[in-house]
This record gives sequence, C-alpha cells and structure tokens, in this order.
Amino acid sequence: MILCITHSRDTYTIDLVQQRLQQLGHASFRFNTDEFGTRYQLQYRLEKTGPSYRLQHGDTVIHASDITGVWYRKLWELETPPNLDATYIPAFRKEYNTALHIFLDSLDVPWINPIYIDHAVGSNKLLQLAFAQAAGLQVPQTIISNHAVDALQFYDACNGDVVVKLHGALSHTMDGAGAFFPTTRLRKEDTAMLESLSACPMILQENIAKERELRIAYVDGDFYTGSLKAPETTDWRTSIVQWQQFMLPAAVEEKITNMMRSMGLYFGAIDMILQPDGQYVFLEVNPQGEWGMLQKYLDYPIAAAIAEKLALRVTQR
Repeated sequence: MILCITHSRDTYTIDLVQQRLQQLGHASFRFNTDEFGTRYQLQYRLEKTGPSYRLQHGDTVIHASDITGVWYRKLWELETPPNLDATYIPAFRKEYNTALHIFLDSLDVPWINPIYIDHAVGSNKLLQLAFAQAAGLQVPQTIISNHAVDALQFYDACNGDVVVKLHGALSHTMDGAGAFFPTTRLRKEDTAMLESLSACPMILQENIAKERELRIAYVDGDFYTGSLKAPETTDWRTSIVQWQQFMLPAAVEEKITNMMRSMGLYFGAIDMILQPDGQYVFLEVNPQGEWGMLQKYLDYPIAAAIAEKLALRVTQR
C-alpha cells in the first residue's frame, strides 16, 4: 500500500495520482494530516518482534509494515476539536505532532520526497541557490536581512533594481488565491520602509529582466514546463495568465537534474526566468509546489509521472 500524505482540502492532483496508482495495481491510502488529531486513531506497541504502528480512519486500519511507499505532497496544520479548552491546545498540538512524526519515521520505504530532506531544502532558499550555482545554473544576487543598512547597501549595489519577497509562501493553492505577499519591485520611495525589516526579515534579489517566466514540474528526471509571457507585475499570481507549453534546452535540464539529485529531491516545482538575451536564471524550487495548473491547462501527465516513478521505486526496492 502506498501512503499519500496530504490534507482534507486538497483536490484534483491527489485524486489523479491515486487513480494512476490504482491503474498500476498499487492500493493507496489518503492520509489527511490536518485531521490526524480529530478523525484518526493511532496505536504504538513495542512487541517481542519489535515496534508495531497502527493508524485507523473509520473502518480502515493500516499498519506501518503494510506501507510500501510514500507520496509526500503536503503536511498541514492540525485541526483542533471545537470543544477543546484553549488552555490545552498547545499540548494537543505538541503531542499529536510528536505521535505523527513517530509514525512517519517508522516508514523505511521509498518516498517522493523524503520528508526531512523536503523540509530542509524547502525552508532554505539560500541553500537552494547555492546548489543551483554549484550545478552550473545562473542565479540572482540575493540577501536575506532584517537590517535596513544591509538592504540599502544591497539596493545601491544593484543600481536600485531590486525585488523583495517573503521566504515562505502565505498561499498554498495552485492559483495563488488567498493571503500572500507577492514578489514586489522595490522603489526608491519605498526604501524608508526598510526599517520595518526588524519585524520581518525578507529576501532582496536583483531584478532579473524577463522574457518569459517558467514553472517547471520536475519528476525524477522528467520535465513538464509551463511558460508565461512576462507580466507587467513581478509576480504572475497577480495577473491573468495563460500558460503555454515550453521545452527547456537539454543543457539546462541536465543542470537541473544534477541540482535536484544533489539535494536528494525526486520532485520539485521550480521557478526560472528566461531573459531577453536567452539566458536562464534559477529562482527557487518548492518541493511541495503547485503543479495542478500545468496538468489542467497544458494537459501534462504530471500526476501519472509521480505515480509511475514511485511505483517503479517500490517494485525495484
């Protein structure tokens, strides 16, 4: 059985992956992690033969020993019971998160992606840039700072052509709906506001001239790339977009593959820029990034690729 880790509000992509797994002859179990503390029962026992882990949802019971592979799509914040005294919420979340990771740590099977590698890479964009640079990809000048003087010096070094963005996303949907802070061009009149960095460290990057913006779904050596004509704004999620299929040069694909393998990732949603002069610039990789819009609007078989790559790793193990 293949465990599919997601959350209760996930739609479309999770269904497509599970459908393809079923076609390949692999049963799967959808694990909505936000409901772990409200809709699941868990049990851990140390028996004479070793540890035993069990997870139950309704009438369905799965044992850790039955799981042959894991598709790690997303880990979500725990729901709390509506009648739980607020005093006990911190303990509830702490203990359930501990129990959850005890269960996940027991799964010594193929993962896409391994959860701790996924978190380590996804939470460190400067690390990503270092891996990309080491693989031969072009990357923008970048700093993360909470200090206005640093930011102003960087702004001047880039001749005032700088964008600012948060390190983490506020929105987790494939259309960018909901609260988010878009990548924003820093204007001269905005620099006085950099004193507020002490309240929220931010990423500052040199602004890269754009011909096209690229979102690449990388699946263990396979590439599914969507492109957008560069919008007037600096973040495509603030514009009406029309995705187009795009073919990356073989040399760029090879460098990306080397980067992903160096990081230990089998999947990632990669953002790059194609400049007017034909150069490709790497921005970031999100190991849990959205790709449903590429499947939906460009008819890319990304879900099938994820299922097939994981099934292959399971059978070859």
